Amino acid sequence: MTFSRLEGLIAATFSPLQQNGSLDLKQVPSMTNFLIKQGVNGLYVCGSTGEGMSLSGDERRQMTEAWVQAASGRVPVIVQVGHNSTEEARQLSEHAQQTGADAVSATCPSYFKVHDVETLIECMQPVAAGAPDLPFYYYHIPSLTGSALDVADFLHRAVDRIPNLAGLKYTDTALHEFQRCVELNDGQFDVVWGCDEMLLGALATGTRGAIGSTYNVAAPLYRELMDAFHHGDLVQARSLQSKSVEMVHVLMRYPFHAAMKEVLRLQGMPCGPCRPPQRPLSADDATRLQQELSAIGIV
Repeated sequence: MTFSRLEGLIAATFSPLQQNGSLDLKQVPSMTNFLIKQGVNGLYVCGSTGEGMSLSGDERRQMTEAWVQAASGRVPVIVQVGHNSTEEARQLSEHAQQTGADAVSATCPSYFKVHDVETLIECMQPVAAGAPDLPFYYYHIPSLTGSALDVADFLHRAVDRIPNLAGLKYTDTALHEFQRCVELNDGQFDVVWGCDEMLLGALATGTRGAIGSTYNVAAPLYRELMDAFHHGDLVQARSLQSKSVEMVHVLMRYPFHAAMKEVLRLQGMPCGPCRPPQRPLSADDATRLQQELSAIGIV
């Protein structure tokens, strides 16, 4: 199938919740407008950032509908449908297509680990088939799924068995493997980078698009980084990447999801607490976080 490649910055969106932990869908339109105004080129819904694995199937469907409606075709919406039940993932994929999403993406099952490429293909086939008219991106994130497979081999072997296979969301740090995937079959696949603090390396290796958490709060920084790279100003690009590295270093000292939601709140986009097992941010932590990020010019 033909598909439009994902380019630029795609924000891995947060799922807004009320204080009691239920969905707060009324926040989605303002969050969408905020992200588009900040310069993101797409929205990745119900992924790791959006706590998709902590939402029920019905909640994921509601979240998908809300983001697709709010985007209104202004930017592509990619829906992450991965699940330990491949049948549930297939149904989520089918729903994403019916709702009007632009692409679907899925992690592999992670409770029972996927240890070989053949099993991965068998797991992803029905999920992709749930949305046969949409591009399908396998979400490679071995730190969470525990499946550190040769994804270039997956692409090579799966292409004839998953007709709508478009590429990968590659969330790992092995640039050499990423490069193999980008260059496979003369660039057949759309391989989208997923490690914000290494964006510059991925640009040098050939990425045209990136999906990440911190694009929610610092899209202008990353857009400037990409512009500097494309104009050959590597000194400026490295300086901006260094700022990203420091920002991520600060955020990782706290419960990451809660810290990111606090930064969004400081930027005027409150999206509530996180679901367990994500830990909350204490009042003292929130104060320190603001001070540390202010010192590097993020908030």
